[in-house]
Amino acid sequence: MTLVTPLARHVLDTLRPIPDYPKPGIIFQDITPVLADGKLFRTVVNAMADPFRELDVSHVVGIEARGFILGGAVATSLGAGFVPARKPGKLPWERVSESYELEYGTDALECHRDGLDKQARVLVVDDVLATGGTARAAGQLTRGLGAELVGWSFLLEIGGLGGAARLHGAPTHVVARR
Repeated sequence: MTLVTPLARHVLDTLRPIPDYPKPGIIFQDITPVLADGKLFRTVVNAMADPFRELDVSHVVGIEARGFILGGAVATSLGAGFVPARKPGKLPWERVSESYELEYGTDALECHRDGLDKQARVLVVDDVLATGGTARAAGQLTRGLGAELVGWSFLLEIGGLGGAARLHGAPTHVVARR
């Protein structure tokens, strides 16, 4: 049995589930109501950062697009740099790419080739952990650039999709589970 913390309950009560988006059968978890509540947003960012405060995180990799919002805030909270992991064709400099599967298709992520190096200690941040494909791709990009992956942090995990089981070699932290 999973303990639901007061923060997790507040997040779950504040999220806006949108059925059949972006395609039939998917229930999209809209985080904008969480972001709009300044006190809750600050609390969530700190909760996502806290387990990693003593791990000397030098960079946060935020996954496009909502992971940019949370990742940038977590990076600021940790005093770390921010590196975007973007959809193909969006970055202007030399890139490395990693393909992955979604619960509703396939996609890829890219980072600048010089975004991370062997001294970097990286936390990957995104809003929702579903099947784990996107986060795993971000972790593979991180490791492929020679950086050390120290963990993953998510606002929400969708239960039953096995996402956390696909993330290996570093701790995974989730604020709330649905």
